[in-house]
Amino acid sequence: MIDTAHDSPAGNDTSLSEATRAERVQAPVAGARRGGSSPRQAARRRRLVLAGARGAIVVIALTAWQLLVNAKVVDPFFWGEPSGVWADLRDWVTVGTSQGSLGEQVVTTLEEAVLGFVIGSVLGIVLGIALGRVQLLSELFAPFLKAANSIPRIILGSIFTVAFGFGIQSKVILAVVLVFFGVFFNAFQGAREVDRNLIANARLLGATRWQVARDVVLPSAFTWILASLHISFGFALIGALVGEILGANKGLGLLIRSSQNNFDMNGVLAGMVLVAVIALTAEGLITVLERRLLRWRPPQAHGGAAIE
Repeated sequence: MIDTAHDSPAGNDTSLSEATRAERVQAPVAGARRGGSSPRQAARRRRLVLAGARGAIVVIALTAWQLLVNAKVVDPFFWGEPSGVWADLRDWVTVGTSQGSLGEQVVTTLEEAVLGFVIGSVLGIVLGIALGRVQLLSELFAPFLKAANSIPRIILGSIFTVAFGFGIQSKVILAVVLVFFGVFFNAFQGAREVDRNLIANARLLGATRWQVARDVVLPSAFTWILASLHISFGFALIGALVGEILGANKGLGLLIRSSQNNFDMNGVLAGMVLVAVIALTAEGLITVLERRLLRWRPPQAHGGAAIE
């Protein structure tokens, strides 16, 4: 009697193909669970490698600098030396500066820079969007803004110091002037680049001029505005430091000027290190703010590598 219960070749092929498809579907999931090729972990490893490479560059540069000083190739009187800069920073932290505690100098400069940054950014955004959307205002104030932008703004520091004294006002005003124009022109251009169809559709839906500016123009110009903020805090810091160097009772600018007057190049460089730390910290905070505010924007593919 012939047994008819044998599996057919077609049935075997079907079951094998189904099993193969199941394995192919489950393999990436299992690999992701093991963390072997997770995109997030790959990005984290890349950041660690970049951080290590940057740290190595700094160590190599400082070591070469110190070796050149020890070999009498570089004169430390004019160029300083890493060991002397570190000694000054340590003394400022542990003992204090000639103007008081180091924390007081840092807080003073930060207060001036932050106030100038906030006021200048707000004025730049408001006026930039207003003139970008209202043709009459743009035509009316354009010559004045161009004339003011052509003036070397650092020179205004001396005028502000004479007019407002050695207090915080002269530094904040100089920082506001330095920040304003960069933010203003970016906001102005961003307001001009808004898609006309979006504005037309919003008005067809009954949006008022204020609602159009708030819900259409401002979000569309936000990329331009945030791009300007990355460099604007640096300008605010420059305004505060220049104002302090021209005349102040305390601050990092005064600390740098005092070191310069005493021919202490290590002190000047130590003050610059503190300024760089403040600027990099502010840049990191602005980057975090940008990522949070622009979560709605889809990721964009770039041909080149981004600067992180």
